[in-house]
Amino acid sequence: MLDFTRKHDYLVGIDSDGCAFDTMELKHKECFIPNIINYFELQGISKYAREAAEFVNLYSKSRGINRFPALVEAIEWLQKRPEVKARGYELRVPDSLRAWIGRETKLGNPALKKAVEETGDPDLTKTLAWSEAVNASIAGMVRGVPPFPCVRESMKKLSTQADILVVSATPQEALKREWEEHDLDQYVVAICGQEVGTKKESLAVAVQYEKDHALMIGDAPGDHKAAVANHTLFYPINPGAEEASWKRFFEEAIDRFLGGTFAGPYQQQLLEEFESYLPERPPWERV
Repeated sequence: MLDFTRKHDYLVGIDSDGCAFDTMELKHKECFIPNIINYFELQGISKYAREAAEFVNLYSKSRGINRFPALVEAIEWLQKRPEVKARGYELRVPDSLRAWIGRETKLGNPALKKAVEETGDPDLTKTLAWSEAVNASIAGMVRGVPPFPCVRESMKKLSTQADILVVSATPQEALKREWEEHDLDQYVVAICGQEVGTKKESLAVAVQYEKDHALMIGDAPGDHKAAVANHTLFYPINPGAEEASWKRFFEEAIDRFLGGTFAGPYQQQLLEEFESYLPERPPWERV
């Protein structure tokens, strides 16, 4: 478990990309996807590669998952497309990458670099080069993206009564840079990126708090799963309706959480609304 000292009676975990900051579209469309196309030689099917990666990372129930499982899922969707096969592309997911994802919980570049050094596996080596290129693109591209309206106000309102934890699958360095850039780090007790562990593992500190005194805020089903696994409440930031979600959180949900009326029908209504925002099947299957 995260080395963590409780200071308040309440805990609030907050995801970063697409939840606190409007960085999901920028990072994936300008940083992740161009590097996927380049490093995995998908230039001839770039249109379909872009559609698959955007669906997995932005517009499906897989939204927000770690970059390495997301890469595998995008390739799997491409494998199924007749348009891809018609152009002579026979794509494969490396067995070594599947195996590494299956055994490693800290799915970040440090762990992958260690695996590359130990095995010399060419597929892991290429995946590491891609991931490092993504990080370099993000460092050069992502700046000046403020938090969504009402994020700062919500954190300031919560910080006197709750320990606030950043719980994210983003690399630690990028998280620290982005939260410091906008002076939001002053409100948090810890920043937990992919090197710390999964969101489920980072949120395990909730065991220190009383029932219904811990809350996770997220924009993806994986955030909800991490909350359920740790018996915490969940407040969804609906993809595409982030401003309205944060406004409701600041004006209504914070008081319900601190006042003990969040659990039950109120949370269930939020979850049912959240469920309607992200599909399981891609749009090209419905055409």
